[in-house]
Amino acid sequence: MDLGIVALLSGFALCLGLILSIGAQNAVVLRQGLRREHVGIVVLVCVVSDAILQTIGVAGVATLVTAQPWLETLARWAGAAFIIGFALLSARRAWRGGGSLEAAPDPAAAAAVASGVTTRVRSSRMTTFLTILAVTWLNPHALVETTVVLGSVAGTHGDARWWFLAGGIAASTLWFVGFGYGARYLAPLLRTERAWRILDGTIAAVMLVIAVTLVAG
Repeated sequence: MDLGIVALLSGFALCLGLILSIGAQNAVVLRQGLRREHVGIVVLVCVVSDAILQTIGVAGVATLVTAQPWLETLARWAGAAFIIGFALLSARRAWRGGGSLEAAPDPAAAAAVASGVTTRVRSSRMTTFLTILAVTWLNPHALVETTVVLGSVAGTHGDARWWFLAGGIAASTLWFVGFGYGARYLAPLLRTERAWRILDGTIAAVMLVIAVTLVAG
């Protein structure tokens, strides 16, 4: 198989596996998708931010790794170790269960409930923008995953790392657009524990395959 296609698929699978973990960012996307409010702004911020962070990782970390042969070996094993750890955590969640999908609380709605107001409060466009911006850029764990981890793994693909970047950006774009605009359809499916055990088990399997492929070269 062409090296560019391999790098593209690797970037797509790794980025999608990392981004599927429901965190603060995805919780906000879910909330706005369920409420059908300012979904376009939320999706745009997530897609553009992720593309910028991935590009920084590939242009910076990956380029450095490619320029130094010994760093490529280090990045290969470090990346594999991280991915295996991620896979084990997913496998643990799949085994124990207890997964759930909860939308992030709306500050305005919470205030209305506390004051006894039962009418729905619509979030302002600026509040939504600042919220998604904060949970995207003020999350150190997400920043490390997007720049360092993806950048390091991309560096192991040499000149094909730009194909890896294209795959990663495609994965995040498809996820945020699909999750944001399809939240109202996905939410009922992902509210069951069984669905989350299947999802976590699938993520664990995919991550293990990526880790083995990475080490095998």
